[in-house]
Amino acid sequence: MKDRRPGEQLWGEWDGHGYIAAVHGALVYCTDEHVDMENEVVQRALASSLQRDGVATGLGEGYRLQSGAVVVLGYAGTVDGDDLRTVCDENGETRLGDTVDAVQAVTWIEVM
Repeated sequence: MKDRRPGEQLWGEWDGHGYIAAVHGALVYCTDEHVDMENEVVQRALASSLQRDGVATGLGEGYRLQSGAVVVLGYAGTVDGDDLRTVCDENGETRLGDTVDAVQAVTWIEVM
């Protein structure tokens, strides 16, 4: 019955290419779509992910980490069928001039 709450699988640690954190040393989490960080389900899901990954010792600390976090809305997609996504602009072009297979809206959050 694990992960059956609304939004439970919303967040995951970013493991793609091309995202440069604004805060040096920050852990970068992401979710598909542009989400409202004021939404209670979004916040709870991130706090839960941070706790589950061992970044936070509990939900309270997971919420606290969000309070000073940097939130970035952008786009990503895979290039030539790569397993990992690459940051791109809304038209699908990466910084290196490649074009992604399909553009996906993404929300990144940098936590310390």
